[in-house]
Amino acid sequence: MKKWMPLFAILFALVACQSSDTSKEDQSLNKVKAAGELVLGLDDSFPPMGFRNKENEIVGFDIDLAKEVAMRLGVKLRTQPISWDAKEQELSTGKIDCIWNGLSIDSARATAMNLSSPYLKNRMVFVVKDSSISNLAALAGKKIAVQNGSTAQKLLEASDAGKNASALIPFDDNLTALMDLERGGVESVFLDEVVAKYLITANEKPFIVMNEGLSEEEYAIGFRKKDQKLRDAVDSVLNAMRADGAFSMISSKWFGK
Repeated sequence: MKKWMPLFAILFALVACQSSDTSKEDQSLNKVKAAGELVLGLDDSFPPMGFRNKENEIVGFDIDLAKEVAMRLGVKLRTQPISWDAKEQELSTGKIDCIWNGLSIDSARATAMNLSSPYLKNRMVFVVKDSSISNLAALAGKKIAVQNGSTAQKLLEASDAGKNASALIPFDDNLTALMDLERGGVESVFLDEVVAKYLITANEKPFIVMNEGLSEEEYAIGFRKKDQKLRDAVDSVLNAMRADGAFSMISSKWFGK
């Protein structure tokens, strides 16, 4: 009997190892389907990507895309407002399934998250009220507002425009920053072009988007590093939406093209 013990022990170890590997399999897509909902984390004051309308409903370009994706995955979409400055923590602790709200791609986010394929191009711009501030050189000695925790903030702090400013003023959201520009508290706001143009048009504000910006970038959806199956499923549905025209219809609704 004793001579069979080593063989039994080896077989037991192999079975245990296989069970351990199975337990570590990526269940991210199955968990979302079992829960019956995709929980989307967002800054709910980031129009036109995701924001509250006059009825206090969360709407936007990203929201319409996500609703269609969720429907095609067989689940409902649940939007969860979060602090943008703590978005990675909200994701890592499992309070949300993804960050889908004009999330700009940069190396730090690519390291911290499992990013989807890019789905929208964007440009970072300066908005001013004074027409005499027409280029980057004219921003020297001026106060510039920027959203706290955004890629815009990182980019601005590293730029000559940011270093030559008299002060960089962080705000929780871009709408509040633009309100401060209107009051004269700052001379410029640095933010995403799609957001700037939407807010200026929707609120009929006499602001000017400077032609000279700092950078072009792309938006992606952020998932937990281990959630590859969920990430791939969402990417696959977005590709299908591009092919069948659903993506274009949503784009035309929010951007006119």
